[in-house]
Amino acid sequence: MLFAQTISGSLPVLPAIASLMLAVGLFVLVRTMQRMIAADTDDDDTWRHDQLRMTELRRRSLIYRFLQPLVVALGRFNRRAFQDSLPGIARDIHAAGLPRFWTPQEYLGTIQILATLLTPAYVYAGFDLAGAPGFLGGLAAGPGTVWLLRRRLRQKATLRLFRIKQRLPFLLDLLTLLMEAGATFLQSLEEAVSEFRDHPVGIEFGRILSEINMGKSRIGALEAMRDRLNDPEVTSIIGSIIQGEILGTPLARLFRTQADVLRTKRTQRAETIAGEAGVKMLLPSVLVMAATVLIILGPFVLSFLYVDLME
Repeated sequence: MLFAQTISGSLPVLPAIASLMLAVGLFVLVRTMQRMIAADTDDDDTWRHDQLRMTELRRRSLIYRFLQPLVVALGRFNRRAFQDSLPGIARDIHAAGLPRFWTPQEYLGTIQILATLLTPAYVYAGFDLAGAPGFLGGLAAGPGTVWLLRRRLRQKATLRLFRIKQRLPFLLDLLTLLMEAGATFLQSLEEAVSEFRDHPVGIEFGRILSEINMGKSRIGALEAMRDRLNDPEVTSIIGSIIQGEILGTPLARLFRTQADVLRTKRTQRAETIAGEAGVKMLLPSVLVMAATVLIILGPFVLSFLYVDLME
């Protein structure tokens, strides 16, 4: 009897002991990985990773800072297991404006680690709310988190590309006006980048300006932007500018022509969306009309039924 009372009295202490042991284990794990990062100077890592890139990722990403060996290991696994998905992730990383230091396999490894760290909370909450089904739902929420984060990256890339294409005609118009006023291409580009410095289109053309100032040719800088964004409409515009540059067409005329093309495409896109709106609104309109008919005719129908039942 005394032993049972002792056990029952110590039960509330068990969660605290388990939490303390978990915290100590996590602390030891983090310290071990930090020492591994500090001591890791082998030739393989030197070959695979540029030191500046790793330093920037440690500064920008908390997960990469503390769990770099695990991120690198998952990156190697992802490079073999998700080979077909990595090009799409790389394209979305660049289009979304994320730091160019990320490789797609390591970015995927980072969100996998984040989902793994959140899984115990999902499992605990699910089991507390729904028992065994909630436990299974919590386990399934981990892969679901990876899918949601991947979807969020794609949506962010799509939104940023839309904003770039929305402002690109105005930037090309500004370049045209400045060059027709007598400014050189670099002077015009610098002024346009300064004008749109807080917008994604200004950031992208700012990278073009930086690459040209570092010695890259105009065509090379434009091709880098085309490959970085990898959007059919932007690719068409940049390709036309590159072709004109090769053929010697004046840049001011090229920019004016491409600005007009972008405006035409935007008008066509708006007309397409307006045409689809009527079809998309058909179902909600039918439901609203049906509800209105029920609200108007419902009292009369109920009154007739009530009279029949009374008779």
